[in-house]
Amino acid sequence: MQIVETLNEGLKRAYTITIAAKDLEARVDAEVKKIAPQVRMPGFRPGKVPANLIRKMHGESIHADALNSTIQESVDKAIRENNLRPAIQPSVDLAEDYAAGKDAEIKLSLEVLPQVPAPSIDSITLERLTVEPGDAAVTEALQRIADGQKSYETAAKSYKAKDGDQVIIDFEGKVDGVPFEGGKGEGMAVVIGSGQLIPGFEDQLVGLKANDEAVINVTFPAEYGAKDLAGKAATFDIVVGEVKKPGDTKLDDDFAKSLGLESLEQLTGLIKGQLEQELGGLTRTHMKRRLLDQLADTHDFEVPPSMVEAEFEQIWAQLEQEASQEEDVEAARAEMEKDREEYRSIAVRRVRLGLLLSEIGQANGVEVSQQEMSMLVAQAAQQYRQEDRQRFAEYIQQTPMAAAQLRAPLYEDKVVDFLFDKATITERKVTREELEAAIEAEEDGGHVHGPDCGHDHGHDEKPKAKKAAPKKAAKKDAEPAAQPEAEAAPEAAEKPAKKAPAKKAAAKAEEPAAEVADAKPAAKKAAPKKAAAKKA
Repeated sequence: MQIVETLNEGLKRAYTITIAAKDLEARVDAEVKKIAPQVRMPGFRPGKVPANLIRKMHGESIHADALNSTIQESVDKAIRENNLRPAIQPSVDLAEDYAAGKDAEIKLSLEVLPQVPAPSIDSITLERLTVEPGDAAVTEALQRIADGQKSYETAAKSYKAKDGDQVIIDFEGKVDGVPFEGGKGEGMAVVIGSGQLIPGFEDQLVGLKANDEAVINVTFPAEYGAKDLAGKAATFDIVVGEVKKPGDTKLDDDFAKSLGLESLEQLTGLIKGQLEQELGGLTRTHMKRRLLDQLADTHDFEVPPSMVEAEFEQIWAQLEQEASQEEDVEAARAEMEKDREEYRSIAVRRVRLGLLLSEIGQANGVEVSQQEMSMLVAQAAQQYRQEDRQRFAEYIQQTPMAAAQLRAPLYEDKVVDFLFDKATITERKVTREELEAAIEAEEDGGHVHGPDCGHDHGHDEKPKAKKAAPKKAAKKDAEPAAQPEAEAAPEAAEKPAKKAPAKKAAAKAEEPAAEVADAKPAAKKAAPKKAAAKKA
């Protein structure tokens, strides 16, 4: 076997590997001898089938297996002897003119991980913004729970419905005077002002009394799920069965017991604990982003283009998905295209930070224990059916790349915690609004540029904020979400859960790429068996 380096440029490497025909033939001979005792053929005793007949029967598959295994060993040897750390799956190509009996020439090309300079972590300074969950916040949270458990009491027949009341209606929808499929129902409960129904429907229930009949005029949204109704004017003939007023929900022990707890004191304690956890998460988010900013600003090194491209494609796919939900899809995509290079800069930052955190973790003995890994596998397996969970666990065990991806987020958090312990941290008490404003400011500008961005930082001008979705898309996300596809009745217009704001997706895009944040990148297996077999 001969290995010759043909390219060494930046992070790109290429090699020509020549495998002598005699070495391949020797491996084939060895394999024939190995399987001979198991070969059965009429007219021959077990183990006595001549080698030439075994070659005639199984020679092609034996040769393909020998070629594939030799290629894999040669690639592993080239990587090992040249101390290479592949950034992604190496490319392995067998010469087009290869035929059995000839030397096999293999082209190996790959990108390697850079030599990350010793990270500077001794001068990190951070500010921990903390928020105490005050009594008012706890009471507000309790009231939200109470509002969610609200009961309604039937009002007098002369009572006129107003905002916040519940109206029980029978209805039949029509377009151009003709009833449409799915547009009829009975006994539907509608809370006026809840935004449950098609825009404009609930407003027209105000002032109605029990037994009133009315005609509701609406226009289905242009993005309505039922395409035959989208954008069309419609009427709904309704009959009011009854009007109900919201009853008072007292925050007392009885209310707590209705939720399965022992007392209001216990409920209050649980709520306070949840608020502390939520606020602690915001504090950590702010600190982590400031930490990543400092790391990005103080470390600059080349990153593998292939890793950047993979990261960019992931960000771009997310943006495409968000744009596809916009009213004007083409305009949203055009807005994205304007900022394509800025998104690529975000991809560079993510990859660099991932490699940097990996280097810091390795240098300081940060590890994910086997017990922690088992817990991760068990948690991830919960999304599968009971009968498939064991197969999932086996897949993770047998697939180093999948295991690394599963382990990476926890590993990243452990490295971040290590850096928090090393940092000089000052504390400042703030309000929740101030903490959220600080996080919002980081999302909207100033903190996403590192030395990789290609901009001149030799002045005081703030760098342009990175946008994670088109401007129109970001604005749209602040409005009620579009109606889902559903049965074409008023209740079918119930709003889905609001999408996460696009700018938050951007903030996430600025964090390290999870798949490269692991301390121990799995060795890449390179030889494509099917391709080699086909060539053979």
